[in-house]
Order: sequence, then C-alpha cells, then structure tokens
Amino acid sequence: MSHQQSSHEQQSDSELIAEVLEQTGEALADQTEEAETAPANEENTVEVLQKQLEEAQQQAADNLDKAIRTLAEMENLKKRVQKDLEDERKYGLTKFAKELLSVLDSLELGIQAATGDSPEVVKLREGSELTMKQFETVFAKFNIETIDPTGQPFNPELHQAMVMQPSSTVAPNHVITVFQKGYVLNGRLLRPAMVVVAKAEDKPADSAKIDEQA
Repeated sequence: MSHQQSSHEQQSDSELIAEVLEQTGEALADQTEEAETAPANEENTVEVLQKQLEEAQQQAADNLDKAIRTLAEMENLKKRVQKDLEDERKYGLTKFAKELLSVLDSLELGIQAATGDSPEVVKLREGSELTMKQFETVFAKFNIETIDPTGQPFNPELHQAMVMQPSSTVAPNHVITVFQKGYVLNGRLLRPAMVVVAKAEDKPADSAKIDEQA
C-alpha cells in the first residue's frame, strides 16, 4: 500500500515538475517574442511620428506661404486703391476741363477778331481779356497749364505738327507758329498744341550743283 502510494506521489511530482517546466518554457517563449517584436513596434511608431511631423511641417510651410501671398495681394490692392483715389483727385476734372477749352478758344478768337478802335469793340475786347485772365486764374488753381511752344523745339509728346515749312529765322525742327495752344492737367496732356514746324530751307539749284561738283 505504502509502495503504491509512494509510486503515485513520485508520478505526481514528476507530472508537476513537467507542467512547471512547460509553463516556464511558454513564459520564456512569450518574453522572447515580446522582446523581438518590441523594437519593431517602437521602430514603426518612430516612423509614423516622423511622417506625421514631416506632414505637419509641410502644412505649416504651405499655410505660411498662403499667408504671405495674401498679405502681398492685400498690399497691392491697397496701393491700387490709393493710386486710383490719387488719380481721381488729380484728373477728375479732365472731362470738364476739356469742355472749358472750347470756351477759351472762342474767347481768344473773339479777342483776335476785335481789332477795331471803336468804343464798342474796345469794350468787347477788354471784357474778353478780363474773362481770359479769370480763366487763367482758375486754371492755375487747378494745375491746368498752357502749352505755348513758339520758338521751342518740337516735342511730339506735347505738340501736333500741322505743317512743316522752311524758315530762315527759326532753327529746323522748332515751332514757328502756334495755331492752337495746348494744355496739361497735373502733368497729363489734355490737348496737344497745334503748331507749324520749321525745316531747313531748300537749297537753290545752282548751290546744289556747286556742292555736287565740290
């Protein structure tokens, strides 16, 4: 009886030891697997974080670029608005001033035509000249300047040549006569001056032959 019990106890101990060893082996295998997979998981996590960081940096750079572009566009818009307002202030009278020029031209023609010495003509001329001076005062107030280039070099930006004619008293390419005065508003042309421009005198036929022989 005792022999059978001892044998049974020995068998139970052996099974218990085997079970403990098996469990210990499984635990060690699990630890080994965790140890092997942990660096890979950590590496994957670092890669994910690095990618997220790069994406965040790229998004921040894009947002900064958009902000800079928006500020530049706003600044350009502000400058355009300021320029438009300044141009409106300077040149808002352009159309009205051009209409006044025809009235001024009529006054000048009236003064030129009033050449008689009768009291009526003298009175008319004096009244027209006074009105002309008032026009000049108003024009000066609003920076409207007269272009009267008699004797000056021809300037195609301000003058319109009606005809060219030889002249012995005026240098070539200079204005001989002004048909109609021009005007500028704050430096911008309202109307060019219509002028006669001098050119070199034609050489006589004899002189031309002498030059050819020489």
